Amino acid sequence: MNCSHSFHSLRYGTISIDDLVQQAVDLRVNVLALTDINTITGIYDFYKLCKIHQIKPIVGVDIRVENEPYYTALAKNPEGIAEINRLLTKFNCENIPLPKQHPEFEHVLVIYPLEKAPEILNENEFIGIRPEETAVLIQKKWKPLLRKMMVFQPVTFKTKKQYNLHRILRAIDNNTLISKLEDKDVCQKSEVMKPVFEILKPFKNYPQIIENTERIIESCHFEFDFSTPKNKKHFTGTKEEDEKLLRKLAYEGLKKRYPGENEAARKRVEKELKVIHELDFCGYFLITWDIVQYSNSRGFMHVGRGSGANSIVSYCLGITDICPLELDLYFERFLNLNRKSPPDFDIDWSWRNRDDILRYIFNKYGKDHVAFCGTNVEFKYRSIFREVGKAFGLPKEELDDLAKNPMALHDDNSVVKLVQKYGMLLEKFPNQRSMHSCGILISEEPITNYTALEMPPKGFPIIQFDMNVAEDIGFEKFDILSQRGLGTINDTVKLVEKNRGITVDIRDTSISKDEENCNRYLARGKTLGCFYIESPAMRGLLRRLKCDNYKTLVAASSIIRPGVAQSGMMREYIFRHNHPDRFEYFHPVFEEQLGETYGIMVYQEDVIKIALHYGGVSADDGDILRRAMSGKSRSIKKLQEVKDHFFESCAKQGHPEKLSAEVYRQIESFAGYSFCKAHSASYAVESYQSLYLKVYYPIEFMVSAINNGGGFYRTEVYVHECRMGGGKIHNPCVNRSLFETTVYGDDVFLGFMHLEKLESRIAQFIPEERERNGDFTSLEDFIRRVPIGIETLQTLIFVGAFRFTGKQKNELLIEARMLMVNFKPEYRNPSFFEEPPKKYALPQFQRNHFEDAFDEIEILGFSVTCSPFDLLQTQYRGSVMAKDLAQNHKKQVKMLAYLISRKHVPTKKGTMYFGTWIDAEGEYFDTAHFPDNLKQYPFQGGGCYLLLGTVEVDFHFPTITILKMAKMPFIPDPRYSEDREKKFEIHRKINEDVSMTWRKPYPQEHEIGLPRRRMG
Repeated sequence: MNCSHSFHSLRYGTISIDDLVQQAVDLRVNVLALTDINTITGIYDFYKLCKIHQIKPIVGVDIRVENEPYYTALAKNPEGIAEINRLLTKFNCENIPLPKQHPEFEHVLVIYPLEKAPEILNENEFIGIRPEETAVLIQKKWKPLLRKMMVFQPVTFKTKKQYNLHRILRAIDNNTLISKLEDKDVCQKSEVMKPVFEILKPFKNYPQIIENTERIIESCHFEFDFSTPKNKKHFTGTKEEDEKLLRKLAYEGLKKRYPGENEAARKRVEKELKVIHELDFCGYFLITWDIVQYSNSRGFMHVGRGSGANSIVSYCLGITDICPLELDLYFERFLNLNRKSPPDFDIDWSWRNRDDILRYIFNKYGKDHVAFCGTNVEFKYRSIFREVGKAFGLPKEELDDLAKNPMALHDDNSVVKLVQKYGMLLEKFPNQRSMHSCGILISEEPITNYTALEMPPKGFPIIQFDMNVAEDIGFEKFDILSQRGLGTINDTVKLVEKNRGITVDIRDTSISKDEENCNRYLARGKTLGCFYIESPAMRGLLRRLKCDNYKTLVAASSIIRPGVAQSGMMREYIFRHNHPDRFEYFHPVFEEQLGETYGIMVYQEDVIKIALHYGGVSADDGDILRRAMSGKSRSIKKLQEVKDHFFESCAKQGHPEKLSAEVYRQIESFAGYSFCKAHSASYAVESYQSLYLKVYYPIEFMVSAINNGGGFYRTEVYVHECRMGGGKIHNPCVNRSLFETTVYGDDVFLGFMHLEKLESRIAQFIPEERERNGDFTSLEDFIRRVPIGIETLQTLIFVGAFRFTGKQKNELLIEARMLMVNFKPEYRNPSFFEEPPKKYALPQFQRNHFEDAFDEIEILGFSVTCSPFDLLQTQYRGSVMAKDLAQNHKKQVKMLAYLISRKHVPTKKGTMYFGTWIDAEGEYFDTAHFPDNLKQYPFQGGGCYLLLGTVEVDFHFPTITILKMAKMPFIPDPRYSEDREKKFEIHRKINEDVSMTWRKPYPQEHEIGLPRRRMG
């Protein structure tokens, strides 16, 4: 029997499941076993392929510990796989050692290697004999055991090249050189798939072994039903009770969401409940509702998004906050009777609350029934060359060059060529298993009936296959996501109540969808810090659209996506939004179906609408197109069939081929990067909620953004924005600061979390000690109460954390050293009589006003006590300010600005950058730097630059195309006035945000060619 290892035997096997089965077809093998090492990852794909090719699939696991083979376990039936899964799960998750012999199996056959066979074999235990081992069977000691022997042919590789690849994988796994591998580390050279007659040839004198093998093959019947749902079926216990409860909850929610009589909403609820019931999804909705109820009981904020927000039932249950009637969202996008694949809800929580939600799910539904989806992390370009190069013994410098540079720039020597040759074979190979970012399965039967579980460092168990396989075998996942934007909103609401005594109901749609001041901010792109709408590209889009309402914001959330933008449809949308009288719909269907978005496909649903109403294709084919756009189609062949069918159907509708080709070009351009409308609407609500808080409570909002790790920009930018909103920014203070940044009225004290050199333990301890025993009265009191070393103490002094003492930093430093010289830890015990702090007579020191700023740059990464512009040697501040740029179209301007961020965009002519800056008034503006210009005027790190460029106002949004650029010198560091080398050392630590994109620049109007006149 061929017992195979696929590449799911990580860093061991070299054959994909597809190639493995195809090889069996080519060799006319009619029975094949998949026995990957300690994993069942590939068994379901393997089973399906074997059935297609009429090969009998046998599934099992090669049980090993640290590559020492114990035995191969073959499942006689699905119960057998469950037994194997439970054995592996105990080993992976509970550290229960795998038994070397006689595992407790009822539905599993155990095959020992000849050299590992125990003296006594149980009824279900056998010895596997490789064809090359038959020569030893002549020995007398084996004769009594012939009745327990079977033909055993392991398969690990196919060709000599794959054997070499196997050796490389083993070297990578053992972190050693290929030349240092021992025989026990690698498979035998005979481990290739062979035709049955060739395997059996050496066994011609041992018919009993052949008969045993046939009996074993006959006894294994692994059948699997892919069509039945595997999720937890019922929330209440029965289908009828589930339907009754869901109906009750839906109608209770209907009254709250739609006060008074709303016949359209009632009809929609009835229609949805019917489909949900018919498709057996009542339990799925109720479990999601239950999780949300727990979240609400804990006072957490959540956002239900994705296609689940197309459902009015989910809106009435409080799972989502998007009214599908208001936005004309259709339920069929989420759930319909023709849909073959299950839907899923995407629900976001604050990153602070997510683990609490996860613990609730695992506790409520039981660890035997809940697990995260797994995901296979493939070998990536950099890791391939680094890992393979290391196995060949290349030095670190060469490994760095291989990893960083494209292959065309690699050295042209024989070893590098081998690294490239075998490295390319590893592309798409799984390298390790990891945890899906958010997908959770809740199963009806114990989850180990389908998979073994593994325990990654995060601490929640994962299944051994990915979400695609989970979906194939009948699971709908629950997406439990986390994000920092919700944390910012949640924290701001709490901070506003604490700091101002004002309670904000942020879910009130009258303030989180359409508010006059918010709309003004939106149209001007004043959205820094706001979820999803703070990046330079998004702020530029908002200004180009003069986006002053929620519905336009919904569209903007989707058209910024790469698929829409790259196809040119974002650019065309901007034109049509600004000039609705300067285009025609190029076909009536586009006016009828996409009138709200000027005939432009913006959302995933738009593709389905056009496929149905223009192309005349079926709902099923429309959904296949939609799923292909989302990157969820696993069949390129199927997509090609749908494409061919689309053109045939268009021809039947009488459409000109040129028009249909243009329509399909637009459909294709989405390429997995557009949002469904409900998803965009959910994002827009959260963006608007952020914006409302920023407009009315800017200080609390920016403090919360800082504490939640910011977003697109570094902390310095959010601190600047807080100051622009009226906050008075203070350095950390041992008597006012907490671990996180905090606010008292308008006074904002930076938190200890921002001091890199301060251990987290000490940063948490200082405010806790202050809470317990009151404010610190002096430096000596602080030293007595806080377990701190001299270096950390100096950091606190330099950042100004002891300014409450009224003493200068120089004085405090001398005092600290004098106190710490003789200080012993036992002095921290509270003494019976508190001694008054000692008085020291110290000389007077003069400090330069700017020394504090340089201390802050060194410790925090940015200056707090003054602006970067105050540190410049020049007094010049530019000929024009950011607020006036829109009035200077096509004019040359000279500006002095501080660099915030730059985005690297590759083009055919080389690298270009888009820069974001602030001027001396603190306002933001943007620049474009083309490759030719950058050669002469490159970026030279963070700091202030003098810029000369031409203003281009594109639909209300000004950008400066840079002609010349020079970094402006800061004053020398006054702390090192006598040290020439150190005078300018700290200047190099001034930060900038650098981001990278591999997408091409968005096409310009003349490159798009989207028709603006009727075509047919």
